[in-house]
Parts: sequence; C-alpha cells; structure tokens
Amino acid sequence: MNVFTALETRRSIRQYTSNNPIPQAHFDALINAVRVSPTSFNIQHWRIVRVLDSALRHQLQEAAWGQEQITGAQELLILCGDIDAWQKNPERYWRNLETDKQNYIVNMLKDFYSSKSQLQRDEAIRSCAIAAQSLMLAAKALGYDSNPMIGFDADDVGKIINLPNQHVVTMMITLGKANEAAGVRGGDIPLNELLVMNTFS
Repeated sequence: MNVFTALETRRSIRQYTSNNPIPQAHFDALINAVRVSPTSFNIQHWRIVRVLDSALRHQLQEAAWGQEQITGAQELLILCGDIDAWQKNPERYWRNLETDKQNYIVNMLKDFYSSKSQLQRDEAIRSCAIAAQSLMLAAKALGYDSNPMIGFDADDVGKIINLPNQHVVTMMITLGKANEAAGVRGGDIPLNELLVMNTFS
C-alpha cells in the first residue's frame, strides 16, 4: 500500500473484532516506524506504554469515560512524551558522528532548550504527534485500523500507568481489525482556508 492510499483509507475506528491478534513481527514493524520518525535534534521524546493487562485496560476504560475501544482493540498504546529528554545524556542522540560534530550539535541543542519550559513541553508533544502518525500509517499499510484518542482524564491515566515526573500523556492509540467500516467523513474545511499564501491577511 502506498502512502497516499494509507492516508486516504486510514480512519478512526472504535469497533474492533475480538480476534485477529497482531503478530509480534507486525508489532515490531510498527515500533520501528516510530523509531525512524523525525524529531528535533533527534531527541526521540516518545515513550510508548503497551497495555496488555486486562485489569489495567478496564481501569483505563473508566478514565476514558467508558469508551469500548480501550478494552475491545487488539492493542492499546499510550504515547507519552519525556519533557526532559533534551538533557538526558544528549550525546547519545548523535553518537554516530565524529566527536567535534557531536559536540557542536549537542551544545546547540542545550542552548536551544535551556530555560524554555514551554518549548520543552511543546517539543515532547510535537514528537509524539509525528510518531503517532507514523505508527497509524504503518498500521494501515499492514492492514490494521487505528484510533488516536484524547478523550480521557490525563491525570487518571498518568496515575494508572505510574507516569514518571516530567512526562506528559499525549494520546492513546487503539489498533486492530475494524469490526465495521467507518462512517462518512465529517467534511473538510475549504482549501482557501487551509492554505495561506505567504502571510495571513
């Protein structure tokens, strides 16, 4: 499946079949799709919680106001961003470079994020959002459906998964085989509203 087909056919699915588990090889391919996603300074802020425990799934379903896809989907992933990733041994993000180039980039990274708490948080969320799209498009290419979710109490979810300090829950993603086709698309905004030429008027 080419990327344009995956983009056109990927829909947010809430009803999943109860069988068709995702093989480990396919799951590994989805995680690798995340690993090659772009991030600022190659920081790779994402931390993915794969929830397999049934009791935890039910707790998370309560935190998500009873939405059935939490327990019904083959996979439930919680994408979290490490806000402090920029300062956790940043040399490792550029370990394949020569030392002088590595030092140059790491120093630039530190200067860019230091003392900018909002930027640090924004970057973690941005990275997770890009990773989520990579994950969902890869899933569609492998024949799976998905649903990115923000309909939950983030504080409750954080407590359930024991979220570390300086991490943020960005979204949950359910994965599996759709039990029924998605409905019609809600509608797109006009192109002249979406695309701005040069400046806003």
